[in-house]
Amino acid sequence: MASLLPCPLLSMFKRFETELESRTLEVLQQIGIRRGHTVLDFGCGVGMYTILVATIVGEQGRVYALDKDKKALDELMQKAESAALKNIKRMETSGKLEIDLADESVDVVLLFDVFHSFYFPQADDRKRLLGEIYRIMKPSAFLSISVWANLIEPGTEDEIKNADFRLEKGIPETLSHDDKNLEKRRILNFRKARYVSTIVAT
Repeated sequence: MASLLPCPLLSMFKRFETELESRTLEVLQQIGIRRGHTVLDFGCGVGMYTILVATIVGEQGRVYALDKDKKALDELMQKAESAALKNIKRMETSGKLEIDLADESVDVVLLFDVFHSFYFPQADDRKRLLGEIYRIMKPSAFLSISVWANLIEPGTEDEIKNADFRLEKGIPETLSHDDKNLEKRRILNFRKARYVSTIVAT
């Protein structure tokens, strides 16, 4: 089916789409995702971040794409196939808070646009989710959280710290949410509170 957009507008839209992906890719690298990492994209949806993370971690890495929306996962896996990405593992969930991954098996957990009371209205559910995330994280792993500015609730950082995490850094960034728009938001990176870096200054 031919595009309904005039050629100049179509060209401009494609250029914006490319710039959007490029900027999001930079942010994902900035927060610390590296080649060879195993990443859980929790609440991945259609894979706005999943596809880009998979390109960063490469063939030696793996991305677990977890969501309860079957249609969204179908779309994600079609995108992965089109991009010839074979390092994405689909994880369907019924909405239960148990994550079907082994203890200390993941380098990075992404909670982008999901850790707020719209999806988890009960504090106990958020606590259980953080407990599961803590369980699957390697000792040196990090948890990265990004939420729309108007959905960051008072006490969110304390809630995460009380689950035995410590805030490593906050990154004010412009990030895409829906393949179409860039939004100002704050990304928070957390480590396990008991993790101590073995890097020694010389």
